[in-house]
Amino acid sequence: MQYKSPLQKTVMTTPTEFWNDSCAHSELQSALENGATGATTNPVIVLGVLKKEMDLWKDRIAALVKEMPSATEDDIAWKLNEEMAVKGAKLFDPIFTKSKGKKGRLSIQTNAKYYRDAEAMWKQAVHFNTLAPNMQVKMPVTEAGVAAVEESTYHGVSVNATVSFSVPQVLAVAEAVERGLKRRQAEGKDISQMSPVCTMMGGRLDDYLKVVWKNEGVPCDPGVLEWAGIACFKNAYKIYQQKKYTTRLLAAAYRNVMQWSEFVGGDVVLTITSDWQEKINKSGIDPTPRMDVPVDKTILDTLKKYFPEFNRAFEGDGMKESEFADFGATKRTLSQFLGGYADLLGVIRGFMIPNVPK
Repeated sequence: MQYKSPLQKTVMTTPTEFWNDSCAHSELQSALENGATGATTNPVIVLGVLKKEMDLWKDRIAALVKEMPSATEDDIAWKLNEEMAVKGAKLFDPIFTKSKGKKGRLSIQTNAKYYRDAEAMWKQAVHFNTLAPNMQVKMPVTEAGVAAVEESTYHGVSVNATVSFSVPQVLAVAEAVERGLKRRQAEGKDISQMSPVCTMMGGRLDDYLKVVWKNEGVPCDPGVLEWAGIACFKNAYKIYQQKKYTTRLLAAAYRNVMQWSEFVGGDVVLTITSDWQEKINKSGIDPTPRMDVPVDKTILDTLKKYFPEFNRAFEGDGMKESEFADFGATKRTLSQFLGGYADLLGVIRGFMIPNVPK
């Protein structure tokens, strides 16, 4: 059989799924043709969509400003986020129906400002879950986020834990999901169509360790840092398989093609931006299953020797839940997400208060 692309071959011949890491309408159809079974959004992605497709949304934003006369810019931004998510989710309805809820979902992210407030996160998650049958709700893996994952799961939400970079974080999420499912089942509530995932942002772990390498003058080949996120993901996957968790792992934040090729064959989801989809499809790499192939011992030994922060991310007991929010990669990503949200509010503000005199 002839396959259109390496990504299409990946999803047609292995258990590995891929999602489009955006809800931009211009990207979703192409991703679907290549075999995508889901997509994702957050306020930063919404901002990116507006930069690409403002012509599709400017009239709707202006209308929302008129329809919601007492709304804040936050209110309008979240309404826009919801509408964009629902529109994208509709494209995956056939996949969702055919798979009985196990595929065909679109992720929408809770407000990053709530990263210390479990109740605010799970209540927003429950609301998002009413927007469409195939919503998947993202929340950051801080200590409060882990509690929110359990409570959201109990309320029937298929979660996508995010702002996650380490084995300790993804294990905490998997255990929280199991607790939530157990509570739900004990009350006779349905879990048959729930499909939780936990993101590991491997590229962002690599980014953080590269900053450590530069700032501290670590005497090693920086090339090993391209493998840090891959090593953590493979270690987490091995543990997930051993413990038979309901949650599946999801790889995100691509920085090299290996963050696709090394995960092929795993029962995992790969959420990939359109530019990285193009790079993968032009790579000429045949998607041979490599999920169970360990990272070279020399590379792993080097990472363990020179980077204490890598050990915190790699070892299952490397961090306590109370330490998740203070991990370097978490702080960098939360700061970037909050900054992107502020930028989105600035765009909305421009519609609410146009033509400000200079």
